[in-house]
Amino acid sequence: MLEETLMRTQTLLISTLLSVAALAGCAKDAPEAANTASQVLAERPTANIVTVAASAGQFNTLVAAVKAAGLAETLQSPGPFTVFAPTDEAFAKLPAGTVDSLLLPENKAKLASILKYHVVAGEVLAADVVKLDSADTVEGQPVSIDVTDSGVRVNDANVVKTDVMASNGVIHVLDTGLIPTP
Repeated sequence: MLEETLMRTQTLLISTLLSVAALAGCAKDAPEAANTASQVLAERPTANIVTVAASAGQFNTLVAAVKAAGLAETLQSPGPFTVFAPTDEAFAKLPAGTVDSLLLPENKAKLASILKYHVVAGEVLAADVVKLDSADTVEGQPVSIDVTDSGVRVNDANVVKTDVMASNGVIHVLDTGLIPTP
């Protein structure tokens, strides 16, 4: 039984790697990307989503918001989670004062709702995202997913980087924040 589960896991990991390589337009490098399952698992980061985001240098606003909303502990738990993470540049696109207002203690519930709209329970890698037309968020509302020749969009945001791995899930980088409907 354990052998069968390991074989399925290995097959899934290898097919995921090959799909990601193809999606990235790296067909010539695909054999190099097709590491064995044990290599992939050995390379999995030991840092959780919050730590990976904080150390990336482009998610300072997101990390501050996660902490202000009281969600850091949750996103440091075993998960797994998929986070559609807007960059600092994406937050800068918001009208002046929006982020500062959301970070106020009296707006904690609203901020938490917005942040939960960026999180999907479970680990959804790029190879899986391209097979979906929507995903249910932890906030309760789904996000739409549109896959075209020019890339992947989540609602109105472009996915600019995929599969930033963490010990408890994966981050997909967005160029725009997501806002749930009221």
